[in-house]
Amino acid sequence: MARRRDRKGMPEINSGSMADIAFLLLIFFLVTTTMDQETGLPRELPRKMEEETKPPPVKERNVLLVYVNRNNDLLVNNEYGDIGTLKQRVKEFVPNKTNNDKLPEKDAPETFGKEPHDFVFQKSKGIVALQNDRLTSYSMYIQVQDVLTQAFNEMRNELALAKYGQSFAQLEALSNKAPTEDLQEEAETKVRAIQKAIPMAISEAEPVKY
Repeated sequence: MARRRDRKGMPEINSGSMADIAFLLLIFFLVTTTMDQETGLPRELPRKMEEETKPPPVKERNVLLVYVNRNNDLLVNNEYGDIGTLKQRVKEFVPNKTNNDKLPEKDAPETFGKEPHDFVFQKSKGIVALQNDRLTSYSMYIQVQDVLTQAFNEMRNELALAKYGQSFAQLEALSNKAPTEDLQEEAETKVRAIQKAIPMAISEAEPVKY
């Protein structure tokens, strides 16, 4: 096909197919490009509760109140705390190993698991109540959540080691994948027993604004 020439006699490039080329390139990049998936902790700020909803009665000695203010300062039972020592404080408060009358009460001795791997344990009534200000940074909120979860996981690991000779994490791994069905079922029973003995007793209240 003859190319047209402009007034100066220079040939003009035919750009009629440029749109088709651009479209094909777009399709190519959409097909070959790997999209990054969002990652993060599955955490949500607690939703506002109905005004008529009343929390169940809980004795003051059974509650460890953790509050994070708008300046990201940590208050533990109305005293300034530190996120570096929060985990240890939770681990001392919840199990109340010394039977301190100012720390959480305990249920009557109960048998957990089943033969031949059962054990007797007194479950604590301790609860960690977390509350934050509406202006608390999300980063600080996640840090506190992570520390509290670590504290309960470590308590579960310690109990599992004492009763079964394996950490809670090892039992969870076996309950998901074990060499035999019997071993997997046995691990699942142990996991349920530890979870029942030490529940993840973390309560979140509606954020407030002071």
